[in-house]
Parts: sequence; C-alpha cells; structure tokens
Amino acid sequence: MDVNVVVITGAGSGLGASLAKKYSDLGCHVCLLGRTQTKLIRTAETLSHSHSIYEVDVSSKNNVANVMQLIKEEVGQIDLLINNAGVGVFDLTENLSEESIHQMIDINLKGTIFCTQEVLNDMKKRNRGYIVNIVSLSGKRGKVTESVYSASKFGARGFTENLALELEDTGIRVFGVYMGNMKTELWEGAITEEAYMEPDDVADIIIESIKPRKNMLVQEIVIKDSKNKKLI
Repeated sequence: MDVNVVVITGAGSGLGASLAKKYSDLGCHVCLLGRTQTKLIRTAETLSHSHSIYEVDVSSKNNVANVMQLIKEEVGQIDLLINNAGVGVFDLTENLSEESIHQMIDINLKGTIFCTQEVLNDMKKRNRGYIVNIVSLSGKRGKVTESVYSASKFGARGFTENLALELEDTGIRVFGVYMGNMKTELWEGAITEEAYMEPDDVADIIIESIKPRKNMLVQEIVIKDSKNKKLI
C-alpha cells in the first residue's frame, strides 16, 4: 500500500487510536487529529514512528481547512484520510436535547464532509489517495434510542456512496466501514444486545481490506458480531 502520510480524526481513543498505532508500526507518518490534546498525546506515546498532533473541531469548516493546510506545509501531501471522529447520544427521540442533535449532525456528518473536501483537490491533482469513512452499522439499519445518531450515519453513508461514484474513474479510492458496537467511550451507556468488539480487531480488518489488489476493488466493509445474524 503506497501510503506515507495518514490523517486520522478522532485519534485520541478507541478505533482511531488503534488505527494510528497500526499505521505507525507500518512506517507511516500519522497525523493525530482530535478535540482533546491530552488524549492525542496519550495515543502518540504508543506510536513507533514519526507523528504529529493537531487539535481540531471537525464541525468547523474553517478550523478543518486551517489544520489540513498546516499538515500539508509541515508534513506533506495526505495519502490516506480516515474520517473516524464521531459522537453519540443514545435516548428516545423526545428526550434528545437540541445541543446533542446539533452535535451528532455536525460531527458525524458535516465533519466527514468538511475533512474530505480539504483533501480532494490535492488527491485529484495526483490522481491517487484513500478516503476511509468510519460509518458504523447505524448507517445501515434503524435502532431504538439511535434515531438522530442513525440519521447522521445514514447521511454519512449516502455521502460515502455518492463520493465513490464521483471518483470511480480516478485513482482515488473511497471506503465505507460499517461495524457494530466496540469497546469504546462512544458506546458507554448505549442499549444493545450485541457483543462489543475490540477496536484492535476492527482496525486489523480495515487495514487489510483497503490494501490494493489486482482486478479487485473493495468499497464497503461490514463488520458485525458473529452472534448477531440480523444486519438490517
């Protein structure tokens, strides 16, 4: 896989931290993006290769643009963008606050769009690059207490599928990742009958799945609990 610079949002914990460590072990320069510097530093301490830390609010287009420009100036062109930042508030629809609704739409959906916009022009000029959107199974099926969370993820799924169509005649590859609940801060307090998957296991599957293969193209990765037979 011809990747030198990897940018991961939501890299302070969970799946983002796991992906960061694994790509660092592969010799990539990993750019850790997130809202909380202390968490990013904690992830950075686990990395074996060169890395950079950038505080960012992905819901702010201006903030995202500034950070992505800084990365290009300090590190170089971005080869792989992993849109992993996400937030979830799980409750019945009538109980969700206006703030939590805005937060889920702004981070899960708008954040994915804003970050992607900032890498597209350079990737198109070079006709190469990878964009991985971490969506979750909530972008494929509805579930009690996940109405707005799922709405944001269904939006991210639609964006991912349409982006892949826009770029299908280019050398840029787009991947949507749909996985079940993981042992991360995001799912604490969520109501579920599914087993919680290990972020390291999910990261391994993602990395292996997006490797280029002759005459084959993976655009969607679905990872679910083996005991959960119902996907949709």
